[in-house]
Amino acid sequence: MNTFNGKNAVVFLDFDNTITTYDVFDNMLLQFSEDDTWKDLEERWKNNEIGSRECLEGQIKTISVTKKALDEYLGRIELDPYFKRLLRFLRARRIKTMVLSDNFDYLLSRILSKNGIRGLKIYSNKARLTGGRLVPQFPFTDKKCRVCAHCKKKNLLSNVNGHSVAIYIGDGQSDACPAKYVNKVFAKEALLDYCRKEGIFHIPYKNLKEVYEYLKKEYRNGKDRKN
Repeated sequence: MNTFNGKNAVVFLDFDNTITTYDVFDNMLLQFSEDDTWKDLEERWKNNEIGSRECLEGQIKTISVTKKALDEYLGRIELDPYFKRLLRFLRARRIKTMVLSDNFDYLLSRILSKNGIRGLKIYSNKARLTGGRLVPQFPFTDKKCRVCAHCKKKNLLSNVNGHSVAIYIGDGQSDACPAKYVNKVFAKEALLDYCRKEGIFHIPYKNLKEVYEYLKKEYRNGKDRKN
């Protein structure tokens, strides 16, 4: 059985409603969307009628915002109170840690920077702001799969090997696929429902304090067993 330690562990985190305490992109739609057409797209996506790329492409077109207004909004977003502590714990033990997000790099980079987080590896969709519009790009789409805008599974698997202990922390529909390819899943909300339905072993959590305390205890116990 693999032992959880800094040499073989790889930790993957979702961003929205995992590192942050709510879905940043959905809240942006409430703040800056010109109309309510994004709500219909959201329902169609939740009902599996369309994939997340089609949903996001349609939704982001409804957003109209200046750079000043957007940056001010992003600067007010706070992270889960235990995220920094969790990240310090992982970095101190040289545990490989990265973010897999279906959100956009423009948003993630500014939120993390404003909260003093630097040097964290991020895989996400991309967007540039021009003329009051966010123009999206999807560099990590799997052309063979129409479900996800960002194929988290592909980026997850490219960062593990046969000796890795892969840990996934998430909450949503975009986390369902990668959750099937890891050793340990921390799940809440939609991801929790999915894991229960599919019989995937998981650890329910409500916030990152619970994840931090669990991993800290397991790391200590793993080191004790090794010694």
